[in-house]
Parts: sequence; C-alpha cells; structure tokens
Amino acid sequence: MEQTRKRNIPIATLIKNYIDKKSGKVTESRKEIQRRFDYLDWKVQKKILTVFLNSGKSDRQWAYSRALDNWDKSFEPKIKELWEEFHENICSWVVIRHFPTEYLSKNIGKFTGDRDYYFICLRLAKKHDFIIDKDKLSSTDYLAVLYHTGRNIDENEAANVLYKIVYKKCVEGFDVYEKVLDGVSDGEKGKVISPILFHVVRLAIYYLKKLNHIQTVSAFEDWNYKIQLTIFKSPEYLALCKKDLNRIKYEEAAVRIARKYAYLALDDKYKQPSCPDIESVLQPREWFVDNLEKENKEEKQEENDSKSFNPLEIKEMIEENPALEKLIGTLDLQFETENELPF
Repeated sequence: MEQTRKRNIPIATLIKNYIDKKSGKVTESRKEIQRRFDYLDWKVQKKILTVFLNSGKSDRQWAYSRALDNWDKSFEPKIKELWEEFHENICSWVVIRHFPTEYLSKNIGKFTGDRDYYFICLRLAKKHDFIIDKDKLSSTDYLAVLYHTGRNIDENEAANVLYKIVYKKCVEGFDVYEKVLDGVSDGEKGKVISPILFHVVRLAIYYLKKLNHIQTVSAFEDWNYKIQLTIFKSPEYLALCKKDLNRIKYEEAAVRIARKYAYLALDDKYKQPSCPDIESVLQPREWFVDNLEKENKEEKQEENDSKSFNPLEIKEMIEENPALEKLIGTLDLQFETENELPF
C-alpha cells in the first residue's frame, strides 16, 4: 500500500523533494524519479537531467549515462563545466559523442580513457585533414576507423597490418580476458587451429573485406592454408591428437602449435630484430611432447588421489563409529599396502 502511494506522487513533487535536501525525502524521491525516467515526457526528462547534473557525484554519473542517448544542446555548458573540473570517464563519453569537433580537436590530449581516442577518431577522421595517430589504436580499431570514416589504405599497408597482427599474437600471446578463437572452432577437439581462426585476425579480415582488399585477404588465406598443412604433419599436432585432454587444454595446446608455425612462416620483414618472448613460442619439440605426457600423468594422479582413502582418517572414523568397520568390509575397499590398513 505504501509503495502504491509513492507511485501516485506527482513527478513535480518528487523533483521538489529531491532538490530540497531538508525534506527528508531525497533518497526515496531519487529512486522513484529514476524508476519513472524512461516513461516521462522529454520536457520533464530534461528538467530531471539538469537537476541531477547539479547534484553529487553518483547522481551526476546517472545523469551522464542518460544524457548519452537523450542529448540536448542545453546540457552543453554544464557538461563542459563538469568535464573540465572533474574529467570523469562517463562524462568524457558524452563530450566525445555530442560536443563540437572543434572542441574535441582542441582538447584531444586531455582524453585519457582506454578507448577515448578511437571514438574521437570516428568523429574527427571524417575530415581528411585529420592525421590518425596509429600508435594510439589497436590494429583492428585502426581498420574500423578507416572503414567508418570513408578512408582507405593501399594493398601494401593492408598486408602489413594483417601480418603484424599475426606476429604480435605469435610473440605476445593473448590477454587473460581476450577472446582467443573465433566461434567456428570453439570446443572442436581434433581441429587444426591456424592463425585465421584467431578472433582478432578474423576481425581484421572482416574490415579488410569491407575496405575491398580482397587480393590481400586471398593471399593471406593461401598463406594460412600452407600453415594448416604444416601443423597437420607436425609432431606436436600428432602427439596432441593422441592425448586425452579436455576442450580447454586441447585448445590451449593447439593455439601454442599455431603460434609456433605461424611465426616460422612469417616473412622476416614482419619480425622484430630481437624478441625476448620468442623462446616461449619456439620450444623444442621434445618439450611439447614431454609436457603433454607430464600433464596427462598429473591429471591421472589427481584422479587416483581423489579416489583413494586416507587410512588414518578412516581409523578415526571407525573409532567414532564401530559399525563403519563392518561396512568397509562389505564394500571391500582396497588400500595400497597391508601396512596402510586402519585395523
């Protein structure tokens, strides 16, 4: 009943109670305003956002998130004031999406979020006098910016971008939270994994096709096919196929094989003169096979350990419950040696 009464309160009253910090109804008014926001008239929404932008940090954050998709030019002076004072991350998103490009160009060095430069480029790079700083973008973000802003690159640069992505993944591997493989290969044990199945590579190919670099993509597919054949005949892959590994471990091992043979197949012009991580990629064949054997032995030992019984624990259990001795005899539980028998 109390909840129904709150929902009958006029929105103007709720706004008034929210603004009046001595009303004792700030918290409940805030919750009810936010609950109703999406269903209100635009004129009322503008009033609410203006009020919340002039409030504390958590309420400003909420207002920024709504202003992203409910923008009005009248918000600009206050948003500008807040951004220049606090440089809050969500506020930056609003500025990047809605402020004049001249303002973004003037303040480009002040945007420090991980993806800020990418979204700034999506707006500024439409003007062809804007110079894209490729070092501030990932390779796939660079290709995406080119496509979305109507720009392009020549075939030579397109190939460089694609093969350098492969080189980076061969040498550095993948981040903890990065998607490694494209969905077509996930969970498919026995499949030969090659660079073209790396998610970041397929994303780059997607944009290169959009940019009409069909010849570059075709040449890459031919190069990748040769790697697939090499992997298929490799001792590492043959050893892997004989192992009883779960999907995750199979995938990890198959990706390591792909990284090794992709690196070996890369033209030297794509490789750095010195790479401290390359030894982890080019492990001796014996290392790979031996480690698979070791992993299998460790897994089997863990399974055996989990199935074994601790004699001392059973002895203590029998002392507490003598009937357990008869049960153990009935089940004919086995111990490794006679000396390990608890009784």
